[in-house]
Amino acid sequence: MDKEVECCSTHLIEGDGTFNAVGLDNFIKQVKLAECGLSYAVVAIMGPQSSGKSTLLNHLFYTNFREMDAYRGRSQTTKGIWIARCPGIEPCTIVMDLEGTDGRERGEDDTAFEKQSALFALAVSDIVLINMWCHDIGREQAANKPLLKTVFQVMLRLFSPRKTTLMFVIRDKTRTPLENLEPVLREDIQKIWDSVPKPEAHKNTPLSEFFNVQVVALSSYEEKEEQFKEQVASLRQKFFQSIAPGGLAGDRRGVVPASGFSFSSQQIWKVIKENKDLDLPAHKVMVATVRCEEIANEKYSSFVSNEDWIELEEAVQSHLVAGFGKKLSSLLSKCLSSYDEEATYFEDSVRSAKRKQLEEKLLQLVQPAYQSMLEHIRSGTFDNFKKALSDALNGGQGFAMAARECSNKFIKLFDEHCEDAIIKQANWDSIKVRDKFSHDLDSHIAEVRTAKLSELTSLYESKLKEALYGPVEALLEGANDDTWPAIRKILHRETEKAVSEFSFSLSGFEMDDQAKEDMISKLKNYARVVVEGKTKEEAAKVLYRMKERFTSIFNHDNDSMPRVWTGKEDIRAITKMARSSSLKLLSVLAAIRLDEDTDKIANTLVLALVESPKGTSKSNTDPLASSTWDEVPATKTLITPVQCKSLWNQFQRETEYTITQAIASQEANKRNNNWLPPPWAIAAMVVLGFNEFMTLLRNPLWLLFIFVSYLLLKALWVQLDISGEFRNGALPGILSLSTKFIPTVTNLLKKLAEQGERPVSTDAQRNTSGPPQASRIIQSNSGVSSTASSEVVIENETEYTSPSQHNQNL
Repeated sequence: MDKEVECCSTHLIEGDGTFNAVGLDNFIKQVKLAECGLSYAVVAIMGPQSSGKSTLLNHLFYTNFREMDAYRGRSQTTKGIWIARCPGIEPCTIVMDLEGTDGRERGEDDTAFEKQSALFALAVSDIVLINMWCHDIGREQAANKPLLKTVFQVMLRLFSPRKTTLMFVIRDKTRTPLENLEPVLREDIQKIWDSVPKPEAHKNTPLSEFFNVQVVALSSYEEKEEQFKEQVASLRQKFFQSIAPGGLAGDRRGVVPASGFSFSSQQIWKVIKENKDLDLPAHKVMVATVRCEEIANEKYSSFVSNEDWIELEEAVQSHLVAGFGKKLSSLLSKCLSSYDEEATYFEDSVRSAKRKQLEEKLLQLVQPAYQSMLEHIRSGTFDNFKKALSDALNGGQGFAMAARECSNKFIKLFDEHCEDAIIKQANWDSIKVRDKFSHDLDSHIAEVRTAKLSELTSLYESKLKEALYGPVEALLEGANDDTWPAIRKILHRETEKAVSEFSFSLSGFEMDDQAKEDMISKLKNYARVVVEGKTKEEAAKVLYRMKERFTSIFNHDNDSMPRVWTGKEDIRAITKMARSSSLKLLSVLAAIRLDEDTDKIANTLVLALVESPKGTSKSNTDPLASSTWDEVPATKTLITPVQCKSLWNQFQRETEYTITQAIASQEANKRNNNWLPPPWAIAAMVVLGFNEFMTLLRNPLWLLFIFVSYLLLKALWVQLDISGEFRNGALPGILSLSTKFIPTVTNLLKKLAEQGERPVSTDAQRNTSGPPQASRIIQSNSGVSSTASSEVVIENETEYTSPSQHNQNL
């Protein structure tokens, strides 16, 4: 309600041409226009009747002009000229709503008021909105070009022209971009201006001197109301500060002060009314244009709501429709035929033009469905192609042949489907979709080809890796002078085998020779990389391998049996042999020798680390004081001379303990096997023990006692295996003997007691006398000792030696 009060709409000029001066004065007072000075703007709108002018103004300027009720039919709504204030826009903006042109109420011949009102709008307004339909662009009559031509001519003759902005408002914008419509309109306006006869003062005056031409486009209010309102709201912003520099009317001229607006408007209308010679061409074309437009719109709406079309459109969105082209062509033919029947009595040129526009509009409507159909054809055929190609390859067919045959087959099938979808009213072709389909085929073939080649390459790379990895590792672990020749031989043999099979597999791809050679070369390089990688891996743990080899050679004899350090082995020679073998391993892993190039790494290492002369002067250059080997590239070097020296020193430090243990074990073995005292001790015993020896000779009982004691001690020595117990050290031997001593002595005494209780043979007692009896006693005791020893072995079989060994030792 507040907006209606603010706009103050007033009937400025009646339908019969009467100027409402009193109403204008009251309007000026209500909106306080006289106080604005030059700070105001006048906007007018002109265009065909029932084209939505009032609707546009009400949405654009928040006015309350009467709008047509579409449900009551099309008829004249605005009579004469109405004026209103635009609320909410600064500076003060006045808008005029002109009666529509080509109205049936005034008839075909009474068009003078239409021309007069249009001329009045151009003379009074700063901005004139030309309301026109989008599909009328390029039409002689419907676009109001004859009307503008007459207005320009009369305006130049009657008045001193002012700078006016002509804004062409294109209604119900189609898909044609505004960038394509605007140049056509501007060219038409320029042609009108050039063709208008001008006074001498303005013969060479350009159009831009008097008019600013702008073009805007709006969507359909009925079909896209929300979008229409958004666009109108955006357009409204342009009318704020419209007379400021850079605004819509920023460069206007000849502005009448607001206080004289009423008088000036009355005088202009008076001059226009008195000009009896002002006449425009007949409006038959315009009438035909409007009516044919209405018929075309009705047929278009009927087609849109057609159930057959709706069903066809929904079906084509989800799947491929058989006979799509024939069905849609039939629907379009029926719609166009119906238009021809109703528009047959209108002028041929207008009827044909509107029929063409209707046909174009219908084709624009059905084109998405046609494109969807083509897309279904493309995607469905492409999926079948992929499946067919996969089946052919899985069946063992060569890749190139399978791809070629499948491509030819499915391109032909695609063309057949596209031909079935053709709409005869449209001059459309499927070249772009066909090109896309062909591109999809090529892309998929290239993708599958790349995948297959990659798969093939990976297969043979894995075969090469499996064939080379284990043998190369074994050869490097047992490194010797023949290691690298053997590796090169294996590498050559396995590479040639893989390349032969790989080349045969590539033959099915029909590759050019250069590409094939490149792939084979990459496979060969991969084989070298595998060997080099394994060598680098072994070189990284060379110290561990050296110690492992040293331990194996040092602790095992030539028959791979563990060494027992008895004292007869030459530890120095064994150590040198084990170290030399470890050094050979170091020299083998110091560099990669896949090419048959000779080097002196082994000799350098031997001379510098093993056979270095003891008397060599310290001033001589150390051959290992370098980061590179002679005649060996840095790319093939795995262990530099400096690193070799460092590794060798570490290796020697970590193997010294093993050598020391061997020497200690050998010395301990020697001591265990040598029970006689040194010769000097024997001589000393003879000299110093002569008196004791003579005492024993004088008293034989001492000899008997010593002999019996010897036998008992010998039996204990053998049964306890004292020498064996002390092999592992003194402390373990003492602990072991402490647990075995008492049981062994107990068993021995028990057996002696049992032997003494047995009855002595009568013949033996009769024949014994004196010393012989003592001898028999000694023998008997000896037998008892052996028997006792034998019994001990039986009871402790897992801990002591056998009786046979005992007897052999005795």
